[in-house]
Amino acid sequence: MAKPKSFLKSLSIDCAKKAHNCQHNSNHRILKDDKRLGLRVERNTEYFCKECAVKFLEKNLKEIKMLIDELNKS
Repeated sequence: MAKPKSFLKSLSIDCAKKAHNCQHNSNHRILKDDKRLGLRVERNTEYFCKECAVKFLEKNLKEIKMLIDELNKS
């Protein structure tokens, strides 16, 4: 049997090693040692602050649930 694929391999959570701006909203500052969400895009990683990351994850969770519901409809 084939191993199930993961759509989440490109996501990771780590702590910032230095202060920088969120890549979604430059008004959001990620400070050193803050947790951040990393999104691997080709050879680069984009980093998002906790506030933006939670919004993205909640939105995607809703979309995944909708896809599951659509697949389960008869």
